[in-house]
Amino acid sequence: MHRPSEVASNASPSKFDSVVHPQKQEARDSEEKMVPIFTPEQERKLWRRIDLQLLPIITVMYLFSFMDRGVVILGNAKLDGLVTQLHLTGNKFNIALTVFFIPFGLFEFPSNLVIQVIRPSRQISPKFQVLWGIVMTLMGFVKTYPQLVGVRVCLGVAEAGIYPVVYQQHHSSLTMWYPRYMYQYRFALFCGSATLAGAFSGLLAYAINFMSGDSSLEGWSWIFIIEGLATVVVGFVAFLVMADYPSTAKFLTAEERAFVIQRQRMSKVPFLGSLMENVCVVREGAKDEGHHVSRQVWAAFTDWQVWALSVVQISVTVPLYGITYFLPFGYSTSISQLLTIPPYAIATVVLFTFAYYSDKLKLRSPFVFAGQIIALIGFIINISDAPSGVKYFGTHLCVIGSYVAPPGAISWLANNLEGRYKRSVGMALQIAVGNLGGAVASNIFRTQDAPRYVLGHGLEIMFLGMGLVALPVTVLVYKWINAQRDLAALEGEERHKAQEGGEGLREVEFIGDRDPSFRYTV
Repeated sequence: MHRPSEVASNASPSKFDSVVHPQKQEARDSEEKMVPIFTPEQERKLWRRIDLQLLPIITVMYLFSFMDRGVVILGNAKLDGLVTQLHLTGNKFNIALTVFFIPFGLFEFPSNLVIQVIRPSRQISPKFQVLWGIVMTLMGFVKTYPQLVGVRVCLGVAEAGIYPVVYQQHHSSLTMWYPRYMYQYRFALFCGSATLAGAFSGLLAYAINFMSGDSSLEGWSWIFIIEGLATVVVGFVAFLVMADYPSTAKFLTAEERAFVIQRQRMSKVPFLGSLMENVCVVREGAKDEGHHVSRQVWAAFTDWQVWALSVVQISVTVPLYGITYFLPFGYSTSISQLLTIPPYAIATVVLFTFAYYSDKLKLRSPFVFAGQIIALIGFIINISDAPSGVKYFGTHLCVIGSYVAPPGAISWLANNLEGRYKRSVGMALQIAVGNLGGAVASNIFRTQDAPRYVLGHGLEIMFLGMGLVALPVTVLVYKWINAQRDLAALEGEERHKAQEGGEGLREVEFIGDRDPSFRYTV
């Protein structure tokens, strides 16, 4: 097996290497000499061991996060008597859903910046995870509408310290652990827990429904209490087993740490095709230094692609959050709980399939586009006068499309942002915009619009339409920029000579994905 540097490029060292600071270049060369040679079988075993260490605990944490925040569990509690017992007439249930997203959004961005300073395993657990579990448990004891709103606000504050960090740490950690086109499938395994939350929550709510009346508590109270206590337990377990980054991973040997770091770093070098292999270089170490933090943060806020892909993200998160508020069942509570399971189970399988082929083909946009189309068809079916059986089929399409598209959009942006801090901040902005979909979806499915929910379904279709316009425009811009850079490279060496002469500029200015040698993933 070749060394990682040989895998990334078989060409001679590029002239771009000369613009790296001499001390950094010397440190990098020394590091590369220490990288061991692994056989394919040894490498597969190494990645499998890393998967088993990283994925299970974060996946379980996100599973509870997605259920607890109300996307799924509050919908099940609604079916189990929450609305009736707390007299949530008019738009009170919608307000209870909405108030969570206000503190959640306000505190979300600072949490993403803190993750760059404090180790994730110390920030995530047990502090925020346990706090959020306690708040979730207390929700089971609320007796009035104001109490429900107050606890939901506290839950938003608590999850602002856990959800973005789990989401960001896991995805950013994946970009720090895995090569460029290995991590969407891993990310899908993580996001699959959100999809499974729908199935698992429905099954759990069905079982807990039989506890209704125990200790003078209704079934919906037991849903919150049991899930809250389970969240606390997971928080303490996470404290013991969570890993941070390759450089500090105690479960790896020194040789394995060096191999993972170098393998992941080399994967960030964009492949420009056979004509341009001579200019493929290792730039990541030079770009991600701490003195570029402020420039990378500003670059994230001013980058067109962050906002373009944020539009794509919110176009699918509004449908995602809105699904549980309109499920067209109309059966008994127990049967309705069970009927929520199949759509989410099927969506999980489709999610994994899309992610696998997205990594294999090194493409993102076609799979996001497919998810949008599937969801659009589902919402068109549900806005119609079709029989309940047909609408149930449409619900499957709504769930599948809405759950498979967001991970692809996030991975797409992650592939196209260069620089550790720019990537972190850019993804935080995209996720924050996407989470606004929760506030929107909480208010568009009104009780007076049942059972067709024309307003809600119509707005979901509108958001999907926005995404279906934004996505191809973004692809066209990416392809145009790539073509321009290819043309400049083929025209001669003048541009590259100019870059060579700009060593001083590179030391004070963050270049990142604006580097002429970078190519965007489409």
